[in-house]
This record gives sequence, structure tokens and C-alpha cells, in this order.
Amino acid sequence: MTQTAPPRPTLLHNARLIDPETGHDGPGAVLIEGGTIAACLPGPLPEGEFGGAERVDCRGACLAPGIVDIGVKVGEPGERHKESFRSAGLAAAAGGVTTMVTRADTRPAIDTPEVLSFALRRAAEVSPVRIAPMAALTKGREGREMTEIGFLRDAGAVAFSDGDQVVADTKVLSRALSYARSLGALVMGHVQEPVLSRGAAATSGKFSSLYGIPAVSPMAERMGLERDLALVEMTRAAYHVDQITTRAALPALLRAREAGLDVTAGISIHHLTLNEFDIAGYRTFFKVKPPLRAEEDRAAMVEALAAGHIDVIGSMHTPQDEESKRLPFEAAASGAVGLETLLPASLRLYHAGHIGLPRLFAALSLNPARRLGLEGGRLSQGAPADLVLFDPDAPYVLDRETLQSKSKNTPFDGQRMQGRVLGTFVNGIRVFSR
Repeated sequence: MTQTAPPRPTLLHNARLIDPETGHDGPGAVLIEGGTIAACLPGPLPEGEFGGAERVDCRGACLAPGIVDIGVKVGEPGERHKESFRSAGLAAAAGGVTTMVTRADTRPAIDTPEVLSFALRRAAEVSPVRIAPMAALTKGREGREMTEIGFLRDAGAVAFSDGDQVVADTKVLSRALSYARSLGALVMGHVQEPVLSRGAAATSGKFSSLYGIPAVSPMAERMGLERDLALVEMTRAAYHVDQITTRAALPALLRAREAGLDVTAGISIHHLTLNEFDIAGYRTFFKVKPPLRAEEDRAAMVEALAAGHIDVIGSMHTPQDEESKRLPFEAAASGAVGLETLLPASLRLYHAGHIGLPRLFAALSLNPARRLGLEGGRLSQGAPADLVLFDPDAPYVLDRETLQSKSKNTPFDGQRMQGRVLGTFVNGIRVFSR
């Protein structure tokens, strides 16, 4: 749904500004004019300043750049019963997400300009938030022949990825990386060794053995990452790891960065806040891909995020219907919804003292926007007025039936959360209000 700018300037004042670009966390105001940020004003606002603007009193709530969520699955085309652009857009707005970076793992896959154009049209018609689509790296996500990367990029694709379908043929992947490099396109990879990972539903160890769940070693992630980074070194392509979740993979990532490779990494909020013990009782809402890791790995990922080694936090929003989740753990579909829980779950890291709000919003907003070449993620003058207003301390118990998503497969159902979105602005228009 295309948003038009408000007819007169709007002043959001009496706010606690969270600016990931400057590191500011303190009182201030933001002036919106023509759908963009006309001024970001840290500190107390002088009496009577901007008297001609419509004034919105934020009452001390936090005001930050809207979240740019990498890796959102929308079920159009092919699985609209799980999630539509309309329901995903409403869920995003309720979660403070102003840009959904959508995945290509639809049915059919987004591997031609025609399918990509359909997705963009549908989103423009019904979604209250922005969409930045990814396209498939190989045709049908089958790993055999690369897509027309240049045409797809011209049609609006911001990155190229086969999602969790690993391109096993190294020659195909190397050719795709070389071609993407020649066009300046970003490739996103799912770093799991595909043979070791096949059929796995948990991380190997005493816990998975006790429960009798097929498992995979954390080394599968390191092996997948080492292969991809070797190809990146060979082709000099721009590359983003969709999720890095284990301690074993971190040294390879750090070596690649020290060598000057154009490599960034993300992680899902579920791998930052949950661990392998959460699947106790065979609860399939906790079955995600890659599987939840040991607590030592989770803690190492939080440290890597705080140190800046991991750049991006995403929801990896994967809606699944009841029929695909209400199955034995091994047979159940992987994935969890996360558009509405991304921010409150991320605030667990803030409340635990692991990370400050500016650094948190760098991972949620600024870094993903920069990596994809988008204009959002900032509070600076001239940036799009895509903002989230939230109370970081508001407590509540999550009820999955209240989620805007069509699918309700959240691992946080019934859990105590702290932090609620009060308002979401896209292009200066308030698209959500609590």
C-alpha cells in the first residue's frame, strides 16, 4: 500500500532518541516533512520551536529508525494460506518493522523478473510497510543453473539467495558469485554442509541423543562457511551469511574480514535468545533451521554481536500452518514467525546488559539497510521518515492468537516479554498505533 507524505510537518518530541549512526541515546525530537526526516534534534527542545508543525508527544518513549528485517518469508505466490503480503505487512507494522527484505523461497521461486514484478505489485497494493525483495540465485532454487541476475537486479532485487537450499555444486556457486561480482550484486548464503545437515532436526550432543532426535554437528556450519569463504576469496564477490550460529564458525568469519573480503554476517533472534533445551517435550514451534544450539554457542553469538563481529539481527520469519507443525518433531516443518516478536525478543539482550540500544538498532536497522544499499536505518536529515516508537520496559505475556500473522507458530507463546511497539511510521505516515 503506497504511503503518501502528510500535508504538513510533524514534530515527534519529548522522545528518547536511539540513533545507531551517532550512538546517541537520550532526549530529543524528530521533525518530519514531505515523508523524510527534516531534522533530528538531540537534547531538550527550545520553547515554541517549530510552532507550525503538528506535534506528537512521545511521552518519553524510545524513538528509533524502523527495523529493516532481512529474511522474511511471505507465502505469495503459492502459500498464501500461510502468509500474505497484507498479513505480513500488518504484522511488520505491529512489530516496528518498516522494511521487509523478503526471501525467494516461494512456490514458484522468485527466479524471473515476471514473478518478482508480481510480488512487488502485490506488496504495493496491500502492505503498509516497504518491501525489498531478494531473488533466487539459481533457477527453481535447484542449484543447477544461475538465474538472470542482471535482469532481476534491474527489476528490483536487492540480493540473491536460494535460502536454506544450499548450492551444493561448487562450480555453479563459483560462477554465480563471479557473475554477481561483475554486476555489483550481493549474494546471501546459508552456510550448512548439505549432506551432514540432511534430515537433522537438532544439534548433536547429549540432549539430542537423550531425546532420540536426528542431529547435526555444529561443524557442518563451519564446513559450509569455509567453502563459501574460499569461493568469495577467489571471486571477490560481496557475500552475506544469513545466519551464523556456532562458536566453531566464528574464526573463519574473522579471518575473512581481516583478509579484506566483503563479507558480513547475520543471525536470527531465535538463536540469540533460545537454546537446544527449549525443544524439550518435542515442542515443534522451537524447530528452526539451523537447529537451536547449545547454550555455550548462544552466549558466544551474543558476545560476537556486541563486539560487532555479527552485523545483522533478523527474524527469519517463516510462517507454517498448524498441519505442518502438529507432527512428530522429526517430521514437522522448520521455522517460526518473528515479525512481531523481533523487537521485544531483542530487548532481552538489552535488559540483560549485553548490548546498548544504539548498538542493538545498528544490527536491526542501520547495518541491514547499508548492506542492501537502502536509504533507511538512520535518523539523519534527508533519511526516509521510517520510525518506530516503543516502550522498552512494558511487560506483557505473549498470546500467539493476538499476532497479526496468519500463521501462529511462535516459540514465545505464553512467555513473559518486555518491550512493546507504540507506533510505526513509514514515509512519515503512522501505519500502526497501540
